[in-house]
Amino acid sequence: MSRRVAILGAGPSGCFVAQALLKARPDLRVDILDRLPVPYGLVRYGVAADHQGTKAITRQFARLFERQGARFFGNVTVGRDVTLEALREAYDAVVVATGLSTDRRLGIPGDDLPGVHGAGRITRALYEHPDAEPLPPLGPRPLIVGNGNVAIDLLRLLAKTSEELDGSDLGPGPTAWLAGSGIDEITILGRSPAAAARFDAVMLKELGRLSGVSIAVDDLGTAGTEEGARTLEALSALHGHGAGPRRIRFVFARRPIAVEGDGCVSGLLCIAPDGREERFPATSILTAIGFDGETATAESGAAVRMAPGLYGAGWFARGPRGTIPDNRADAQALAAVILADLDATPASSSIPGDVLACLPGTVTYDGWTRIDAAETAAPPAGRCRAKITGRAAMLSLAAAPDEKETQP
Repeated sequence: MSRRVAILGAGPSGCFVAQALLKARPDLRVDILDRLPVPYGLVRYGVAADHQGTKAITRQFARLFERQGARFFGNVTVGRDVTLEALREAYDAVVVATGLSTDRRLGIPGDDLPGVHGAGRITRALYEHPDAEPLPPLGPRPLIVGNGNVAIDLLRLLAKTSEELDGSDLGPGPTAWLAGSGIDEITILGRSPAAAARFDAVMLKELGRLSGVSIAVDDLGTAGTEEGARTLEALSALHGHGAGPRRIRFVFARRPIAVEGDGCVSGLLCIAPDGREERFPATSILTAIGFDGETATAESGAAVRMAPGLYGAGWFARGPRGTIPDNRADAQALAAVILADLDATPASSSIPGDVLACLPGTVTYDGWTRIDAAETAAPPAGRCRAKITGRAAMLSLAAAPDEKETQP
C-alpha cells in the first residue's frame, strides 16, 4: 500500500513540500487540503496583483495535480470538517503549512486608533480574499511603516496610475478604490538605517519606472556591507526621480513611540537618530512589520517535526521570514526528514479509508480548473483575470455539471 501524506495548506510552502515528496517518491499518495475553495494561497492573495511573473509559479504547482498525482481538497476546514486527529490516523504523515495571516501590531500607544491598518488586511482586500474586510479610506497622506518588500508592494500599488496597473489581476472594486484614493503624499518610514533595509533592490528599481510620482529619500547614511551598499545605491538612484504630483518620501532610522490622533490617526511620533522627538503627519498608518499567529512547537532536535508523523512547513514552522523561493529549499529539507521517517517506520495495517473523499462540499482540482477557466475566459480590458470573490460563487462554479443538475 502507498504511504499517505496530507498537507494542510495549498500555498507555496505546501506545494513545494508536495513537489519534493513526489519527486523523490512518485508512489506516495499526497493530498493537499485548503480551507479556501481555491489553491495557491499566498500566490493568489498575497503576491502583488501587478507581479504576474511571480504568480506564474502556479503553472509549476499545477503539474502536481495534473501529472504527479497529488489530490486537491478545497473548502476543507480542519476542526470543522475533519479533525487533525482523524487525519493523523488516516495518513502516515501530516504537514501543517497554513502560514501566518495576523498583522503584527506596532506595540505603541495609539496603535489601535481608527486609521491604523495592517498590510495583511489591506492586501487581502486588494487581492479580493473572500474573508477580507472592506478597503478603508486612507486620506491624502498615508504613512507606511516597514522596511521590507511588503511595504514596497503597498507603496507601489498606491502610487501607480490606472494605466500602470494594466496586465494585473486587480479587480474592479480595488481598482476604483485606488483611483479614488486622493493620495497626495506617501511616507515610507523604517526603524532601521537605510543600509539595513530589507528591500529587494529589483523592487526599488521598479519604483523608478513610475510616471506619476516624485521621490525623495532622506537619511541615506553609509553602508558597512556589500548588501547594504547595493541597497543604498538603489535608494540613491530613486532620490529625485520624477516630477509627478504624487510625492513619495523615504525616511529611515526613526523609532515610532506613539500614534497620535483624537479619535483617528493624525500622525506618528518618533525618536530620530539624534534623540529628539519628530512628528510625521499622516491621515492613515499602514503597518508592514510582519505577521503573528500560532507557529510550530518543534520536537527537540528536529526543527520541523512537531510530533511523530506531524510536521510544520513554511511560515508556520519558522515564523514570517523568507520569500517564496526560500520556501522551496526549506520544503526540500522537510521532505527529506519525512521520507527518512517513513522509511524508518513500518506501514500500518489498520489505516482508515479515504477520510477526505467522503466529505461533502469539497472542491477537487477539476473544480478549481472550472473556477480558473471562468476567471480567465473574458477578463475586462487591462486585466488578465477577473477573480471570483465569494465562496458561494466559487463553490457553484466548482461543482461538476452533473452535481449541479442534482442540486435542489
